[in-house]
Amino acid sequence: MTSTTTPAPARTGRPDRPEVRPPSLVGSSLIVVRRNLIHIKRMPELLLDVTIQPIMFVCLFAFVFGGSIAVAGSSYREFLVPGIMAQTIAFSSFIVAIGLTNDLDKGIVDRLKSLPIHRSSLLVGRSVSSLIHSSIGITVMAVTGLAIGWRAHNGVWQTAAGFGLLLVFGFAMIWLGIWVGSAMRSVESVNGVMFTTMFPLTFVADTFAPTESMPPWLAFLAEWNPISALVQGMRELWGNGLPATADAALPMQYPIIATLIWSVALTAFFAPMAMRSFRRRSRD
Repeated sequence: MTSTTTPAPARTGRPDRPEVRPPSLVGSSLIVVRRNLIHIKRMPELLLDVTIQPIMFVCLFAFVFGGSIAVAGSSYREFLVPGIMAQTIAFSSFIVAIGLTNDLDKGIVDRLKSLPIHRSSLLVGRSVSSLIHSSIGITVMAVTGLAIGWRAHNGVWQTAAGFGLLLVFGFAMIWLGIWVGSAMRSVESVNGVMFTTMFPLTFVADTFAPTESMPPWLAFLAEWNPISALVQGMRELWGNGLPATADAALPMQYPIIATLIWSVALTAFFAPMAMRSFRRRSRD
């Protein structure tokens, strides 16, 4: 019997390399999220704006100004904590704008683009990690609020719904930060634009004082401010105050629905602008 042998394939002198399969959009986004969280771990001072600053704001307003501000149907400390949380989540746009500008200036975005990952994951990962970053501040404020007397009175589900409403609005604000971070050419420019935008937005609202005590024209602006609807929605879900009066603006009458509408509208407006600015900036 004659045996036949199959000749071995000729060696080319190079080792066989496994096939590289690009990760999915979700996988790519998680890689970017992990990278950003590791960056925070190695530079813990990046957490100062969501740890020390919220505690300072809560204590400052509660103990220094709280005695001079009267609130119907609630203590000022319970009135205050939802407002401080809304201010912190609004400033998440500030965080993402500075982080994205730094990544663009230092060439980190170019390095990530050279990898076989989805381009959209750079923005999705940045937005998710910024939301996690801001959630740390919300947790710190909730603990601080409990220490000074704040309570949520309406049960677990409505308490969770209040925090969920906060995160939905925060996701919309992050797209504003991505747009500013892509459009501005330096961190100094981002600081100027975001401070000029965020401070009036968070203070001309019912975050720290009831709108009833404001002049009529200022109360009108404050009640149509999306931050006011967010804060009023959280207060109603947590039992931290009375519903809006009959003569209040429409968003204050239906604050939860108004906040969801504002969040969808802001995301639909800023997300396309942010993506266009990011593509244009990253090609420069």
